[in-house]
Amino acid sequence: MATLIRHRRIATESWRPLEDPAAALPAAGGVIAPLAVFRARREEFLAHTGPIGVELAAGEGPEAIAADLGRLALVAVRFPKMSDGRGFSTARLLRERYRFAGEVRAVGDVIVDQLLFLERCGFDAFALREDQDPVAALAAFAALGDAYQGTVAEPRPLFRRRLGARA
Repeated sequence: MATLIRHRRIATESWRPLEDPAAALPAAGGVIAPLAVFRARREEFLAHTGPIGVELAAGEGPEAIAADLGRLALVAVRFPKMSDGRGFSTARLLRERYRFAGEVRAVGDVIVDQLLFLERCGFDAFALREDQDPVAALAAFAALGDAYQGTVAEPRPLFRRRLGARA
């Protein structure tokens, strides 16, 4: 089972993936469905009283769920391999363009070396690849100091932050 890190802490998984597209939605607890299943059963999901999450595969952008983001509590973004960077853009779009305030979770081939950069793009939860060390993962968030670039959490670049501190 993958280790889940949420808000820079090791967390317990409370969401259940909907593995069988025809399965009934659970009465309690959060459920995460692939985009195709969510689309096929959209009205049923939106009527569900529990938390809803959608998993976007690589190449599936947030525009596919933009109209329903207000009802979603979680968007999981799948990384099929660590070198596939499309998920970084997906998270940034969710946070900046669509103002999604729910959990944005990186899933799939997620490794320690990426965590800080994923967080800067808007991810706040990470399901680590099975072979990744959770202790090293937590330490990765402190690996670098200030970033020159703006981030989702702090859009001002470093020189603007420094100028603001002097004023």
